[in-house]
Amino acid sequence: MAEEEPKKVESETTSETPPPVPPPNPVEETPKDVAAEEKSVIPPPPAEDKPDDSKALVVVEKVTEVVAEVKSSEGSVNRDAVLARVATEKRMSLIKAWEESEKSKAENKAHKKLSAIVAWENSRKASVEAELKKIEEQLEKKKAEYVEKQKNKIAQIHKSAEEKRAEIEAKRGEDLLKAEETAAKYRATGSAPKKLLGCFSA
Repeated sequence: MAEEEPKKVESETTSETPPPVPPPNPVEETPKDVAAEEKSVIPPPPAEDKPDDSKALVVVEKVTEVVAEVKSSEGSVNRDAVLARVATEKRMSLIKAWEESEKSKAENKAHKKLSAIVAWENSRKASVEAELKKIEEQLEKKKAEYVEKQKNKIAQIHKSAEEKRAEIEAKRGEDLLKAEETAAKYRATGSAPKKLLGCFSA
């Protein structure tokens, strides 16, 4: 196949550009002895074949040069494109890595601050709850003391009332006893009480 492609290229190039005209062979004057030796030793090639061979060689050389130039230019373009793509991918991967790093830093920073806020909140809550519990304990203690004081007051009032009742009951008993004794005395003497008569007489 490699032989067929140069033939195709050769046929295309020969049809497109006119073949170069080989320069005429200069006729050199040689000594007769040398000319006779050359005639006897090396037969000259046919005149028709020689121009065709040189023409083919020149065309093939030109075609290979053009193909080599095209391939080299295509290779350099492809290589440049590949290098540019690799550089772009490398740059994008670096940007992505930097972005991930920055995001991670931001997440860690926010998480740290949130943890500090949670710790502060818990500490303040614990402090306030402890203070509230202390106040409640103080209030409970004061309440108990106040309740005890009020109960003592109630007991004192009750005691005073009982004492007053006892005095009244004692006084009543005394008055009843005195009235009975006085009545018995009036009965014994047969006289009537003066106060009562005075009341009736009035």
